Amino acid sequence: MIFSGKVIKYGANVDTDVIIPARYLNTSVKEELAAHCMEDLDPDFKTKVEAGDIIVAGSNFGCGSSREHAPVAIKASGISCVIAPSFARIFYRNSINTGLPIMECPEAAEGINDGDKIEVNTDSGEIKDITTGAVYKASAFPAFIGEIISSDGLVGYTKSKLSK
Repeated sequence: MIFSGKVIKYGANVDTDVIIPARYLNTSVKEELAAHCMEDLDPDFKTKVEAGDIIVAGSNFGCGSSREHAPVAIKASGISCVIAPSFARIFYRNSINTGLPIMECPEAAEGINDGDKIEVNTDSGEIKDITTGAVYKASAFPAFIGEIISSDGLVGYTKSKLSK
């Protein structure tokens, strides 16, 4: 899978409470979650995000509670991928389960700037900063993880396997 978009950059320890505030957890409607994604951290997020944009953040992205609402809100907002040096483990798994591509790459998280245009290849792990020309290498997804993500998450993956 190849994604390209403009970078929206955040610092370290972005927790699930600012990705989607608890006051919106009474819904699982993706569009409603997207409307409130990042609003406590970045009130302008919903007006500046465009389909295909990529979040680049500091370490421990997605820390906090284990709500699946967080990766769902990010994906529904139009974000195609998240890059960080590290992710909270439950957020990492919830992202895969909901079909949100995430890449661990400390060098890319450090070197890529807000507003840069980048291209991410999850099959090869290559991250290209189109703005600066820099190229970074993350670990590629194992084939089965790529299948889960390309199936729009674990539910879609399971349905496709059961229908065969």
